[in-house]
Amino acid sequence: MDWKEQLGAAFSVEVPTPQQTEANQADQQTQQRGDALQQQGKQRVHVVVERKGRAGKVATIIVDLQCDEQALKQLASQLKQQLGVGGSARAGEILIQGDHRDRVIDILRQRGFNVK
Repeated sequence: MDWKEQLGAAFSVEVPTPQQTEANQADQQTQQRGDALQQQGKQRVHVVVERKGRAGKVATIIVDLQCDEQALKQLASQLKQQLGVGGSARAGEILIQGDHRDRVIDILRQRGFNVK
């Protein structure tokens, strides 16, 4: 029995083990990120049109999405299908090929996102 367990036993306090602490932190992170559908209306999503670093081609980028990778890819897939264009999703951003800012904003607002 190490000193932390002895101290916890003396004061009737349960001292979490490192494994429990890591598990709790992982649970909190997944709860914070959550599903894209759960985050609707709770976060502000920004839609940006960018040309930089794309050989002059335009791309619509949706930033500030706070969801896990699977939900992000699912939302990106649905947007790409509705718009009929290509794109990608990674690191909390969705990239849509072409200038589709107005249509993306309309679609996201219909789904309940707070879009700016």
